[in-house]
Amino acid sequence: MHSKSDAIVAAARGCIGTRFRSQGRASGLGLDCVGVALIAARAAGVLDLVLPAYTLSGDNDYRVDAILEDSGCLALGDEPPQPGDLIVVAPAPGRRHLAVVTDTGLVHAHAGLASVVEAPADPGWLPVSAWRLPDRR
Repeated sequence: MHSKSDAIVAAARGCIGTRFRSQGRASGLGLDCVGVALIAARAAGVLDLVLPAYTLSGDNDYRVDAILEDSGCLALGDEPPQPGDLIVVAPAPGRRHLAVVTDTGLVHAHAGLASVVEAPADPGWLPVSAWRLPDRR
């Protein structure tokens, strides 16, 4: 578990209720899944995590894991994700979605509900990978 998992989860939960906005990066104004992940990363002390702009089409399916790895995140492999970790899921073929793991589910920007929510993982989502943010003390 990350040494700052409580702060990471609290930061993600602080985004709940923010409206969904593609490319959104401001809690309280508009966020997408990347925006939520960046806010969580800042709570962990990770200021250099850079996730570039993307489209909602299938152009990101191979890039997300590479970007997380290049940013110093640790791939969990078969280890189950813990609160404060990031999970990458495929909500549809060729699409990727990021979420922050909590003790009760996931915090993520839900486009269909037009808001950041905390909920159990959608059973239709295929888990792709799980990542631990760099531990910067």
